[in-house]
This record gives sequence, structure tokens and C-alpha cells, in this order.
Amino acid sequence: MSGELRPGDFIRLDETAATLGVSVTPVREALLTLRGEGLVDLVPRRGYLVSPMSRQDVQDIFWLQAELSKRIVDRAIAGFDADALERHARLVDDFESAASSDDANGVVRAQYAIHRSINRASRSDKLARFLSNAARYMPYRLYAEDRQWRDAALAENRRMLEALRAGDTATAHEVIDSEFDRGARLLVDHLERAGVWDESRGGDSADA
Repeated sequence: MSGELRPGDFIRLDETAATLGVSVTPVREALLTLRGEGLVDLVPRRGYLVSPMSRQDVQDIFWLQAELSKRIVDRAIAGFDADALERHARLVDDFESAASSDDANGVVRAQYAIHRSINRASRSDKLARFLSNAARYMPYRLYAEDRQWRDAALAENRRMLEALRAGDTATAHEVIDSEFDRGARLLVDHLERAGVWDESRGGDSADA
């Protein structure tokens, strides 16, 4: 969700396949999946186009991720033993190393590993799967290139680590709310700057 494609833009199968270096078949299959998730629409005899998405849609997606994450972390706290906490601490160190060296790809990998560590400790496979589906909306590469986001995320990862060690669900929930509230604001701001919501055409209710 980077704003490179605007609501109403048509997606050309052959061009997309060439850009990705794959055949048309996996592109078509991916678009069918995206259609099922409401991200693209199929127009008869014309192909797929990007579906509208409003500011409220973005905020709702991040709210859903936060609520799922809270339930998962509640269960994960009981599932973290000393060894798991030590491994989790190393993942946070990996994030710090990548952030300090401006390694955006490393930041994305480390953040994914941190969330996966918590998901695995929760032993809640179905919830984790739902969260993973929602997390596909997260433009982590966009975030990872933002120094302020990296600094805030590192502080949140450190604070979450301490909450896991202390069994402090209240603090864990605060960290989650902070992470996803900030993520939603950053994405909305980015999409506004990209011109995804053209206020001159009536706001974001119809053409987002």
C-alpha cells in the first residue's frame, strides 16, 4: 500500500508480469486473491482495477491489527520462557543494528522476525494467520526508510521486550496501540502526499 497505483488505475497483466519477471499466470492468481480481499475489482472485458480505499479503511485495518496483536501478546507472555526471551532480545538487537546502519531491508527482516517471535510464543496459529493477512497492508519498506519511524520502533521494541520479561500486559498493550496508531498516521500522510485522495473530486469517500 504505497500509493504507486491509484484507485481506478487498471492493472495490466502483461506489464505487471514483465516488471516482476514472471509469467502472466501467477499475476492472474495474485489478482484473484486481491479481488477476494477487496483490493481490486474485475471489470468485464477490461481487466482489473484498483479498488477505492478511504482514510477510514486504512484506520480500520490498523485498528484490527492492534486488537489481534493484543490478544496474541496476552497469550505470548505466558509462552515466553528464559530461552525464548533471550532469542527475542537478540532479534531486537538485530533491529537496532540494521536501523543504525540505514539497512532498510535488514530493518524489515528484523521487524518481521520480532513479530513472528511473539506470534509463535502465543501458540495461536489461527489468530496469527488472521494478523498476517491484515499485516500485508503494512508498507514496512516505506517505514524502514524513515529514520523517525526506525527510532520510534526501536524504542517500542525495547519497551515490549521489558513488558514480556515482566509479564506486563498493560504496557504491552500500550506499545501495540502506539505502534499501530503511528503506522496508520504515517500511511495516511504518505497517501495524502501521493495524491491518492483528491479532495477536489469530493474527498476520500468515493475515490480513495
